[in-house]
Amino acid sequence: MTGDLARNKLLPAIYDLANRGLLPPSFALTGFARRDWTLEHFVDVVHESVVKGARTPYVESTWQELARRIRFVSGSFDDQDAFDRLADTVRELDEEIGTEGNHAFYLSVPPSSFPVVLSRLSQSGLSKSANGSWRRVVIEKPFGSDLQTAKELDEVLSAVFAPEDVFRIDHYLGKETVQNLMALRFANQLFEPLWNSHWVDHVQITMAEDIGIGTRAGYYDGIGAARDVIQNHLLQLLALTAMEEPASFEAAALRAEKIKVLSAVRGPRDIDLHTARGQYGAGWQGGAPVNGFLDEDGMNPNSTTETFAAIRLDIENRRWAGVPFYLRAGKRLGRRVTEIAVVFKRAPHLPFDPVSTSQLGLNALVIRVQPDEGVTIRFGAKTPGTKMEVRDVTMDFGYGHAFTENSPEAYERLLLDVLIGDPPLFPLQREVELSWQILDPILEHWDGQPIEQYRPGSWGPDSAERMMAVDGREWRRP
Repeated sequence: MTGDLARNKLLPAIYDLANRGLLPPSFALTGFARRDWTLEHFVDVVHESVVKGARTPYVESTWQELARRIRFVSGSFDDQDAFDRLADTVRELDEEIGTEGNHAFYLSVPPSSFPVVLSRLSQSGLSKSANGSWRRVVIEKPFGSDLQTAKELDEVLSAVFAPEDVFRIDHYLGKETVQNLMALRFANQLFEPLWNSHWVDHVQITMAEDIGIGTRAGYYDGIGAARDVIQNHLLQLLALTAMEEPASFEAAALRAEKIKVLSAVRGPRDIDLHTARGQYGAGWQGGAPVNGFLDEDGMNPNSTTETFAAIRLDIENRRWAGVPFYLRAGKRLGRRVTEIAVVFKRAPHLPFDPVSTSQLGLNALVIRVQPDEGVTIRFGAKTPGTKMEVRDVTMDFGYGHAFTENSPEAYERLLLDVLIGDPPLFPLQREVELSWQILDPILEHWDGQPIEQYRPGSWGPDSAERMMAVDGREWRRP
């Protein structure tokens, strides 16, 4: 509870939930870390994180009530005595605060530490519930580095926690716009009749960042854009975009539809033609010089880890047969944006002079996940004047303009779901395994191959443009 994720996301989200009156009166927060801190120092760290990162206004009375229920235990992950002290601490909270034995363990730790931490939780009795109470565990991606390691991780988890008590957190699924995708499709008659291969030409799902790896060289090297982003975030977005209408939004129904569509996803027949990968080189971005990937602090100068990855996937079912889904993710790209673009086929007949529609592209529905959450529709309209000239225009819906209330942070929604035991936004192990089955052949094909450099501030390597050109298409420029 002392790393960047906790300071920047988890601790502010807990405060925001408290400030909105969504935490139960018996809620308590116990930090566990290898740092030799006192309780007072940990409380100061939490306070600093809240003041700096909270979405809602700072209210002293809210903070004081939360601070009263904060505890801290210092110890290493392999120190059984420390976990026994942790067990004593939460038992005291059960009596003092009334947590009644209900505990959620958020493992904000390196994946390599999962086995030892889970073993210590088990040996100290922390993972075992009694008298109707619950014990849950939350883990962050990556969920393994391939199919085999994902299965091994699940075996470790299953030995300590029941499957329904394991929450695999993908913060993208907690974003308001991702949830709005389901409302957009299933609450409106306007879109769903067009949501199929009769009308859709292709789908592009993009997660672009304009920053480099920063201080994450130790984590990122050997992981890369495909494992870090495509296997989880983008394949989950694909599943929500392409799935059939669930019988309800209960966890079982929603997950069943995602599993069905992921089971129908097929990778490219020719991986060389329909994938691309690259590393950002040194150059200029935003008016300042930036290091190349291989020049970043702590980076292996011979690394072949990709900072950009793009793949074509197809879904072999009646709705989507013949509609390619293009997924791309990268760092040091033109701008920070995550979006889903459903691009429609051109009208079968245009009763205009060809010159009149020379600037007309394909209609598109674009769901902006971040930043500036919203939805844009691109279509053709006549330009003002005496001539019949048609060009692209957009209609735009933005959350910030349409609603007075700010969208909650994804971690607010997801942490609350953990506490109340509501799991629809958390992927099942089966979803994780299907994602790795899709990605593993591509990663194996890339292994050991030379990697292309691309310019900072661009939209990736030339091979990304070529993979689209092979299909007679091109990437959007968000």
